[in-house]
Amino acid sequence: MNTPNNKRRKESVNKIEKAFINLLQTKELDCISVSEICKITGLNRSTFYSNFTDIYDLADKVCKHLEEEFLSLYANEIKTETRSNDFTRLFYHIKENQLFYKTYFKIGNINVDIVGFDMELAQKYFDMRYVDYHIEFFKNGLNAVLKKWLNNDCRESPEEIADIIKSEYVRKAE
Repeated sequence: MNTPNNKRRKESVNKIEKAFINLLQTKELDCISVSEICKITGLNRSTFYSNFTDIYDLADKVCKHLEEEFLSLYANEIKTETRSNDFTRLFYHIKENQLFYKTYFKIGNINVDIVGFDMELAQKYFDMRYVDYHIEFFKNGLNAVLKKWLNNDCRESPEEIADIIKSEYVRKAE
């Protein structure tokens, strides 16, 4: 019986996801096929299709798993609805899990909304004027910096990356 908590099913899903993640390191999403994943994993196409609709469904589910792990870094802040503005723990997590984040960026971008944009700082620095543009600028800037850092194999320390990000807002306060 192929129930959701079946150990064999979980093993198959893990194999499929692992093969997919490895393929994403050298190929674009639209160049990966179900047949290729099945060949790598030694699983039948029916096993793939009993768990995923297609490659894009697989990508969505892998992305969701990655986001859940990312969210766990800020679970306490999300629960208490507070903002530490401490991205250093995220940067350490990225440095320690580079393949994970390279995969995540291949599929999409880090959703900064998950961590939250600090509206108190938005009030302080921008007087809430055009804040939606500032939020967009911050999200895209953060993602660009993180992608570049990953492409450089995270040579700089997490603290150095945090300083780079913070320096963009210190100038505004001056």
